[in-house]
Amino acid sequence: MTLIRSFQRDQFALRPFTLTANANRYAEGSCLVECGHTKVMCTASIEPRVPPFLKGTGQGWITAEYGMLPRSTTTRNQREASKGRQSGRTQEIQRLIGRSLRASCDMKLLGDHTITIDCDVLEADGGTRTASITGGYIALALACEALVRGKAIRKTPIIRPVAAISCGIVDGMALLDLDYAEDSRADVDANFVLTDGGGVIEVQGTAEGNPFTLEQFQTMMQLAMLGTSELLDKQRRVLT
Repeated sequence: MTLIRSFQRDQFALRPFTLTANANRYAEGSCLVECGHTKVMCTASIEPRVPPFLKGTGQGWITAEYGMLPRSTTTRNQREASKGRQSGRTQEIQRLIGRSLRASCDMKLLGDHTITIDCDVLEADGGTRTASITGGYIALALACEALVRGKAIRKTPIIRPVAAISCGIVDGMALLDLDYAEDSRADVDANFVLTDGGGVIEVQGTAEGNPFTLEQFQTMMQLAMLGTSELLDKQRRVLT
């Protein structure tokens, strides 16, 4: 079978991927993520307080908010704010982003600070949650550097880098970094949040029809390790 993918890539290749640091001049940390036709603006904002459940613990907090602009897709979506509530999908994605980024930090080194990572999808063509995590890490790292420069904390709380990528089974073939056309017809789609050395933070995987096999999962895991290794290298270059 002839494999035809966007950007003339093979099953092991990422879409063209760009991380632009300091893309927002007001935020303490920011990154514009461009993954093929998917574009996400990630900004980090610092507040000198923590949620009530952390008061007196000397431990900071990292949280995330996620949203898609009305024309991030082919037709206009109504803003969730105008509906008066967030969708279950939005809540699930922003919890994933928050969990993933908290795993990159030592919260005690963050002190009595809350960092909120806002991930706003400008254009969506698959992989918005994984792009948000990868770019959100850049925004978070830059915000932590700002805290150190301002002498609000002694050292950066970042203890490990974090990146994320999607994989899937489409027409019986394992693919790395699905775009929307591939994701919408995938037999299996999965998201992998990994760190240096292949450490696993979170894996989300769903079979759309028949269950997938351990062998298929292992193949997707190998692809994810390949893809996140490339993304982690891009993150290092942006932050040095």
